[in-house]
Parts: sequence; structure tokens; C-alpha cells
Amino acid sequence: MLSAMRTGCRRTWSGLRRHSSSSQGYQQANVVVLPRRMADDFEDFCRSNPAPLPLLYRSQSGETSCEPLAKHADIRTDVSEFCVYQDGRLVKTVSSLQSYSDPARTGLPLADMVTFYLGCSFGFEGRLEEAGVPVRNVEEGRNVSMFRTAVRCVHKGEFRCPLVVTMRPVPAGLLDAAVEVTHQNPRAHGAPVHVGDPALLGILDLTRPDYGDPVELRPGDVPVFWACGVTSIEAILSSKPPLAFSHSPGCMFLTDVPDAPSTGTDPQLAPLCFLVSHNPLLYSLVSKATAGKIRQLERIIGDDPGQRGIAALFVQDELLRCCLALSHSSSVAIVTGFPTHHQHSPPDETDGPPGAIAMATMLLSLGKRVTLLTDRRAADMNRALVDEAVRTGVLKAAIPLVTFEDRGPDSAMHFLCHHGDPTKPRFDHLVAIERSGRAQDGNYYNMRGQNVKHLVDPIDDLFLTAQNIPGVMTTGIGDGGNELGMGKVKEKVKQLMPKGDLVACDVAADCAVTAGVSNWAGYAVACGLYLLHTCPAHQRYLRRGLGLEPVTSDLQLQDWRRNLPSVQKEELFLGTLVRFGIRSGKTGNLAMEVDGLTFHPTHSQMISRLLEVTLGSPGQNRPVGHD
Repeated sequence: MLSAMRTGCRRTWSGLRRHSSSSQGYQQANVVVLPRRMADDFEDFCRSNPAPLPLLYRSQSGETSCEPLAKHADIRTDVSEFCVYQDGRLVKTVSSLQSYSDPARTGLPLADMVTFYLGCSFGFEGRLEEAGVPVRNVEEGRNVSMFRTAVRCVHKGEFRCPLVVTMRPVPAGLLDAAVEVTHQNPRAHGAPVHVGDPALLGILDLTRPDYGDPVELRPGDVPVFWACGVTSIEAILSSKPPLAFSHSPGCMFLTDVPDAPSTGTDPQLAPLCFLVSHNPLLYSLVSKATAGKIRQLERIIGDDPGQRGIAALFVQDELLRCCLALSHSSSVAIVTGFPTHHQHSPPDETDGPPGAIAMATMLLSLGKRVTLLTDRRAADMNRALVDEAVRTGVLKAAIPLVTFEDRGPDSAMHFLCHHGDPTKPRFDHLVAIERSGRAQDGNYYNMRGQNVKHLVDPIDDLFLTAQNIPGVMTTGIGDGGNELGMGKVKEKVKQLMPKGDLVACDVAADCAVTAGVSNWAGYAVACGLYLLHTCPAHQRYLRRGLGLEPVTSDLQLQDWRRNLPSVQKEELFLGTLVRFGIRSGKTGNLAMEVDGLTFHPTHSQMISRLLEVTLGSPGQNRPVGHD
């Protein structure tokens, strides 16, 4: 039956396309035929870039059949249209390769060539339809849109080329369904490698695909991109073999293998899709299991032993969105400092700096650039604190520390962007943790309603300006509603928090993470980043499906674990703050406490609970030492 179908498909390309998404459900394959001398390198290239080039079968030299994929097949005739390349140039298309079996006519016989069969995304279009996800290119009777990206594949030997992707519009409410369905079919490219703004892939115009046909986005659709086997054509063009062949885009080889999802996959490893940013539009993927752990961290830090009513400000998944955005970032600026004790010198409190250092430590271990931002009045003290943290092993190395001054209307833009150019930001994420925030009247208040504006630099201006810079995310972390970034929930603060009408911060952040104590949220962000960087679904998405699947070494895991917060490190750093004269926020005590809660047992137990979720049961995989 399938042999007859292949014969019919040879007669008309459109028949093949209709079959590609039909309920008959057989895998299809992209095809590449290369000289034997290049075959080993191309196989390595496929295995190093598994999302665009899932290798289904490699033939022997001259083998025209492929028994593991299709009985009675003949590659010379079982693709409706082939592309012919000479020295890296497409010279023509043909309906058969039979004439190339004669070495006297071609100079390079098929007998000295190797055929590669690669998975194809047409294999999951039927599954999408079954899941209720519209496949717009099928609805419009068009070939799928395919785009050359600015993302480079992992090169092997002579094969160096950009990643090619397919784009399918998906309604925003069906993104999770589309991701889960395609994740189950890694032999057909698996889950998407990008969801959102095409410019982030270097694609400038969705109406002008490099291969295939333009497909219309309808209101409510999100562009979703899967790795594409046409990447193999780009590999041929770049490597310039004397003679090579490929399927013509959209004209696939039909196999006898049922198009069924992979069996034995843990459903907890299936990815979920979360909105990270509106400008530019960016979604990210994370496994159900990892998302569940980060949500558990979020619930834990919502404990409110100080009875401040912080649960009223809680917004679900703000911690997860913050961690995802930081995972996608490359350069992060962190600011803290709440001078609540204006009658003391220094006026700062012990909540904020430990959480800031915990986040910075993990971000640095993951290869991010980190800058600490502080008030001018506190710059010398904070430099000394950083130096002491390095000396005691809380930090591995010093972190750059900068201040911001308002010198005119463009000061914030020039601080955030090179030469004040919003297309060249210095940072892609600003984080404020327990940082005094500007109220609606322009003043800065502690929770007692006392104005501390004279002790605060206008760092809020940076968060306001960042709202107009594409690609710069902001996070505010707080435990009372008067902290920078809590403007996102200011109406709740005004209604539900003590003195809320007066003290509520008016400056919003993209993510507003609340906790019983702000330091706890800083610890949770560090733990969440660790979880994301040990999540295969998220790491695959970050790498666009390129590179070998990560095999994280024990040394790498131990390094990340060392950089998690620990009871020992946080106790050590809190002791340093107390020696510098920094006091507990609620009581003003110069003691081992934060917000009136003693380090033992309250804060130490919180750290242990967060680590148990992150690393497993008590006593297992604890962070090592203080380094």
C-alpha cells in the first residue's frame, strides 16, 4: 500500500503535501545525498545538531533502499522532486535520480554516495490538528514557511551553516498544547526552539520566507518556530561538494514508520510555555517538573512569620517569570539598600544585601555579567562589604559596583545604554531587592511612614526608563509594598497594607516577587536559576536545539551547588553586615536578625527548606563549604 502511495506522491507534489498532514500518520523524511568522503563529518554534524537534523537512517555507499524505514523503497524515484547541487550551487531540480546512476554521464556515481534520511516536521502536523491546534499552512493550502536564521549550527568538518526554522502561527491559548505534542516527537524536530518575536532569531520579515510560502498570522496568534531539516540544504551550500542532492523543500520521502509519539516519556519532563516579555515578545519553555519546584519555592517564601500580610500582594508565577527572564539574560544589574534607620549611621537594614549577593553569586556561576548598583552615600561601605565577602569565601570574586546620578532628562538612558542608544543596552535585566521605592508623591517612605528621600538616589528613574527599552526586563522584590518595583501591585498595597496610601511604591517592574522577608526571595531566585540550568527542556530551548544534549559533569553540578545559598554562607555574611553596623529592619537591633526575626531558627530553617526542594531530601546534595 505505502509503495503505491509513494508512486502516487511522485506524480504530484501537492498530493504529498496533503498526505503530510493527513490522519494516515506515517513519518516523512528530509533527504540528503553526499559524496562518501563527506559522510562521516555530516553524520557528526547531524548528531551535534539534533533538533534540525534528527538522523533516522544513514545508508551504505550506493544503497538506494532503506529497509529500516521503508520496504521496497528506491530513493532515486521515491521523492517527487530533487534539488541538484554542484560546487555548492543549486543548478536544477529533477524528478528522479536514475540518470545519476551512470558514472560515465555524471562523473560521480550514486554508487560512491551516501544518503541521509532526516526527520521532518510534517510528521507532527497531524498530531497538532488532533490536539485542536490549527495548522495555518494546511488551512491555507500552502507549504510551511521556512526561514534562514542568524543562529549558527555547531560546525563539524566542512559543514558550517545557519539554523533554518519553520514557522507556524499558534493561538496564544494553545501554546502549551503545541509544545507538548511536538515534544513527544523528537524524530520530527521535537519541541519549538523559539516562541515569539522573529527578530530574536534574526528574521526580519515573516512575509518573505527563504523557503516555502508565507503563512498569515491571525489576531491572537503567536509565531512559533521549530528547527527545520532544510538546515541540511544550507549545509550543502556552505560545504560546496562537487555533486550533491537533497529533497526539494516540501517534497518529502514517505516512510512506512507510523508517526507515533515516543513511548516511555515521563510526562513531568514535558515542557510548559510561559510568557517572559512583551517587548520583545518572548516565551520560554520549562519542564512541568521544574516549574512545579519553582512554584513550590514561591509558596515557601510566602510564609509570613512577621504577620505583615504579604500574602495579599502575591501574584502567582512571578518568581518563575523572573527566573526565566534572568536565565535568558546576559548582563544583570542588581540594586538594594533601604535606609529605614535614618537616625543611625549607616541607616541601612540587613534585609536586601544577603539576597542580592545570593542572586549575584548564582548568576556569575552561570556565566552572566553582574553589576551592583548603589547609592553614592553607601558606595564605600558596599565596596568594603563585597571585599569582605570575597575574603571570607561568600563570593568568589569582586563584583563591579556603580552609582547613578541624575544629571538631566537623558541621564537614565545614557546610564542604561551605550551612547544613550536604546538599541545598545548595557543590561538586559534590572533587579531591585528590598530597595526603597518612590511613592506617588515623589518621596520614599519606610513602613512607619517616615520619609527617607534625602538618603536615596533616583535609581527608580532607571526602572521607568527601562520600560521604553526593548529587551530590558525589570524585577522588584519586596515584603511590604514600599519597595522599588512593587508599583505593579500598588492598588493592593494601598488597600491592604498598613499606611498603604502613603508608602506604596508607584514604580512598577515587569515581575513583582513578594516574600515574607525579601532576602528569602533572593535565595529562591538563586535556587530557581539552578533548577532551570539543570532542566533539559529549558536548556534545549536556550540552545535552540543545537549542540549535543547536555551531560552536566559532576564538577559542574558541584560548582553550581557551591554557589547556592547555604546556612553557613548566609550566617557568615549576616555577621559581616552586623560588624559594619547594619541593623535589623523592624527592630533596629544590631544583632543576628533580619526584620526582627533571628537567624536561628527562622532564616536558617527557610534556607534549608528551599534547598530541600532544589536538591532533594534533607542531607542530600548539600552545597559544599563556603567557596
